Amino acid sequence: MLPTTPQSETNSHTVELRLAADAALPSRHGDFRVFAFESNDGSEYGAVVKGDVRDVGSVPVRLHSECFTGDVMGSLRCDCRDQLEAALNYIGKQDCGAVLYLRQEGRGIGLVNKIRAYSLQDQGLDTVQANHALGFPDDLRTYEAAIQMLQQFGIRSVQLLTNNPKKEDALKAAGIEVTERVPLRTARNPFNSNYLDTKRDKSGHLL
Repeated sequence: MLPTTPQSETNSHTVELRLAADAALPSRHGDFRVFAFESNDGSEYGAVVKGDVRDVGSVPVRLHSECFTGDVMGSLRCDCRDQLEAALNYIGKQDCGAVLYLRQEGRGIGLVNKIRAYSLQDQGLDTVQANHALGFPDDLRTYEAAIQMLQQFGIRSVQLLTNNPKKEDALKAAGIEVTERVPLRTARNPFNSNYLDTKRDKSGHLL
């Protein structure tokens, strides 16, 4: 089975974002403001922000990669929706914070290839093995867009809500201070237990 072009290949050049629109967003997690960004490659990105984050130290921030199956459809095969809601609940209780929603489905391989990977997992492969079988590395995600959003929001120091040390490394490399990493612990279920073990054992997530 040959892979189609992964989403993150659109990031092979310099990503340039511009703020296109913003509006109030009352939500079940609190009162936020929603921001929409347009990229020079035609991609669109979203973020929700609580309170005044500009030039504030140690702003709680979640970098969240989109997950159609989990975030939208409530899949039990991953912990994406649980992490997103945990982050929104946490930030909703703070004076300020932000969730950046990054358009890199399936760790950057795109929705079609992600479902192909699901099919391979149904046959016994883990998430990393399935990506490799399709011709992809473990993780194709990049954080250029997230860094630009943080810069445009005036966020220079973050309390990062993540289990993934690669996100912390990416922000630090861009000169954004990470004052603390806040783990997002979610409940296991029979459908995502192996997935979580693979994230821990093969992808280095701190679970």
